[in-house]
Amino acid sequence: MVDVHDHICWGGGHHHHGGHTLTVSNLCAHYGEVEALRDVNFTASCGQTVALIGPNGAGKSTLINLLAGLIRPSAGHMLWNNTPLHNTRHEIAFMPQRTEVNWRFPLSVRELVEMGRYPSTGIWNPLRPHDRDIVDKALEALNLTALQKRQIGELSGGQQQRAFLARALAQEAHILLLDEPFTGLDVPGTESLAELLRSLAAEGRLIIASHHDLSTAERIFDNSLLLHRQAIAYGPTAQTLSEANLRATFGKHSTRKTV
Repeated sequence: MVDVHDHICWGGGHHHHGGHTLTVSNLCAHYGEVEALRDVNFTASCGQTVALIGPNGAGKSTLINLLAGLIRPSAGHMLWNNTPLHNTRHEIAFMPQRTEVNWRFPLSVRELVEMGRYPSTGIWNPLRPHDRDIVDKALEALNLTALQKRQIGELSGGQQQRAFLARALAQEAHILLLDEPFTGLDVPGTESLAELLRSLAAEGRLIIASHHDLSTAERIFDNSLLLHRQAIAYGPTAQTLSEANLRATFGKHSTRKTV
């Protein structure tokens, strides 16, 4: 992986030298009176891949939605380089679970990727030549140029994930938030997406994804955050996925396989 002090970070249309850090402090979230997350603390830097791991209902999607600005915390802070995270919304790209996307919507691959330019152009303004060039490059980077006129529902699962990542590239996002991106992918699709995420991180992006397959977590993610409505453990994946931490997260019947 690229050293955070040496690489160039890309995001928001600007190039930043050196490491950028996301700091999450005492983060809490409630749905009505139901506590979803309590006092979550962790830091992550550009150039890293971070897995959010825990049982169903542990707060993984809630944490991603908080970071994406889709819901508000009931307490705590999220800072990006000591600045409130959502003061730089254009640097954050969110990829929802595939089950939450209406794949029948009459949208082409190119139109989906063009949506990544909306934070810069506005929804109703036409794309400028500069914007179209960025879209072209994003499609090319994800090997989607030949598929750009296809309706998104006609794509395979892996191609659909690549299309959403191309939208993030077109946005020039710095932080990529992915909710269960590997769900439903076959082995080749999983390997391809894993390689792509590592490549995007090596270019200086911060990748944060909820993940359920413990057998692949160490190969894909530098760091892991174990959640069960609060942070159980955080750190390098190989160390964090200890039997003791997994039992504390999943209970006594946990295994190092898909959960």
